[in-house]
Amino acid sequence: MTSRFIESLLAAEHPVVMEVKRRDAHGFDLIAGHTPAQIVAAYEAAGAPCISVVTGRWFGGTRELLRDVARMTDLPLLQKDFVTRRDQLAAARDLGASAVLLTAALLPASVLANLVTAALRLGLTPFVEVTDEAGIAAVPHPGDCVIAVNNKDITVRERDPGDIGRSLDLLPALRASGTPCPVSASAIGTPQAAAELLDAGYAGLLVGTALLRSSSPRAWLTDLEHARRTARPAALRPA
Repeated sequence: MTSRFIESLLAAEHPVVMEVKRRDAHGFDLIAGHTPAQIVAAYEAAGAPCISVVTGRWFGGTRELLRDVARMTDLPLLQKDFVTRRDQLAAARDLGASAVLLTAALLPASVLANLVTAALRLGLTPFVEVTDEAGIAAVPHPGDCVIAVNNKDITVRERDPGDIGRSLDLLPALRASGTPCPVSASAIGTPQAAAELLDAGYAGLLVGTALLRSSSPRAWLTDLEHARRTARPAALRPA
């Protein structure tokens, strides 16, 4: 099955899923002084391949936010929320989502398998979030899924600082799973951290708070590219 979400991310110069999120995990307003339309326009100008829209109530999200963003852009959209039922998948598609978050740590393996299969039948890309090798092994149809390592702890509502070391440790298992698009998500606070993950072999990143707090998404990506260039051995840098 062709996935527009995956294809867009893999083809991007800067494979960063950029996130629209009203609040951070501690309740601080992330879009004060801006409108979602302004944020989406800035992401498009920066070359975002895909946009994540947080509809979960932990972060001040609503389903209406996804609907509104879908009206603002033609980019593939990921709905980020806790999906546990099939009817939520159809609702996500009807609101404009191209992909839907499925959290392996919250779902029994049989439920995860059913939701992945149902999402694919609806034309949605399963964006399966994992935190360990058992979660990776539980993902059915990995060749049609994004498998994303969450660097934070959902049991504390992602209020921990996170650790990108989790992504680095799990990358071999992700590669072995067969997913075409291993992603690292959350706790990617700087362009330098993003560069480390991409240079390690991640096909994509999901970045929210850091971009929303930056003065410019385009400038953040410029710093990312600079970090990648300076981290490479001189013999491997473009002339």
